Amino acid sequence: MLDLLLAEGHGTATTLSDRLPVTRQAVAKHLVVLDRVGLVSATPSGRERQYRLDEAQFARAVAQLHEVGSAWDARLQRIKTLAESIQKQADQKQADQKQADDKKKEKD
Repeated sequence: MLDLLLAEGHGTATTLSDRLPVTRQAVAKHLVVLDRVGLVSATPSGRERQYRLDEAQFARAVAQLHEVGSAWDARLQRIKTLAESIQKQADQKQADQKQADDKKKEKD
């Protein structure tokens, strides 16, 4: 929906729902929420409302989402590093145990 508004410049719930796989009512509900948070602005146009994307607000939202995504990427990388370290230690312990078992068998 936001991509359509960005590409087209404006749209109504009807025109947007014609291009999306959702009902007009669903689009209208989403547009009300987007209007409430400042991502779009609405202007009456006959019996409908024309919605326009606030590109500055959209850019800020994208930047914030990018920051959140980057923070999660860093967290996930730390988790991956920790998991790999734990796995490496477990593998080493298993190899050491096998080596000890093999030496014990040789003595017997």
